[in-house]
Amino acid sequence: MPRAGLTPAIVIERAAALLDAPHAGPLSFAALADDLGVRAPSLYKHIDGLAGLERGIMLRAKTELGHTLARATVGRSRGDAIRAMGHAYRDWALAHPGQYPLTITAPATGDEEDERASASVLEVVAGVLVGYGLEGDDAIDAIRFLRASLHGFLSLETSRAFELPVDIERSFARAIDSVAGSLETWGRG
Repeated sequence: MPRAGLTPAIVIERAAALLDAPHAGPLSFAALADDLGVRAPSLYKHIDGLAGLERGIMLRAKTELGHTLARATVGRSRGDAIRAMGHAYRDWALAHPGQYPLTITAPATGDEEDERASASVLEVVAGVLVGYGLEGDDAIDAIRFLRASLHGFLSLETSRAFELPVDIERSFARAIDSVAGSLETWGRG
């Protein structure tokens, strides 16, 4: 019988928090069980193994990132929306360093839950790009450009490759301003 009060959602939420903890090591059932005050085998009553746990965290992370970006862009358009979305994306990724890498993968073929979770992010980005008149192939190119810009900056920032004397906030603001400026002429190029 599952422990009272313990649900798959609670197990996934706690595992996600452990994954984001400073100096977090690889996720393990043993560490999670210890944190939840249960024995590792009892977690199988709630989660389908380590792969199921990682998938649950990934689905949760993609969905949460999508909601975060949607909140940031409500009532905004064009450059204002790009800037708000860029800052929200970066803030979320920096606050969730263990979960963030799980959000950058494309959905698994045929996995409807993963497709929906991934779409929660993609739909926000595509919606912002409509404000620039970008649809179809132009929008896909712009989505790839935006993702590459944000992910590239974050990858270098979190690997401590930006140990230069200029303020990193200033650099990020200029990078996101450049992305917004580029999108102004994207469909004409």
